Amino acid sequence: MPRLIALSLAILLGLGLAGPLRAAELVMVEQRGCHWCAQWNAEIAPIYPKTDEGARAPLRRVMIGDLPDDIDFASPPIFTPTFVLVNEGRELGRLEGYAGDEFFWFVLGQLLDAHPEATAPPDGTPAE
Repeated sequence: MPRLIALSLAILLGLGLAGPLRAAELVMVEQRGCHWCAQWNAEIAPIYPKTDEGARAPLRRVMIGDLPDDIDFASPPIFTPTFVLVNEGRELGRLEGYAGDEFFWFVLGQLLDAHPEATAPPDGTPAE
């Protein structure tokens, strides 16, 4: 019996030390032949996973004609690319189109900072 209690305690402590699960993701809605999607892919895609923003909201790609059922979009995306910040399957906000890297990073930063409860950095420090 003491071994069972010790094992149960170890499991509970291990789960607690893992920290809360972060469910935020940045969903990129795209389509084949989209010039602006291609430009985003060339300018941002290679570095996105290496950035603080990429850590706060990992990228998930979906096609506009095949939207997933596990996301409750506020409205159906019309333009590509559309970047939708999602937490626990619910849309928190979006950025429609791609007007260049500076605008993308600026608006994405504002979007992430508006939802710190869902997009805290992996190390747990508050977003700046």
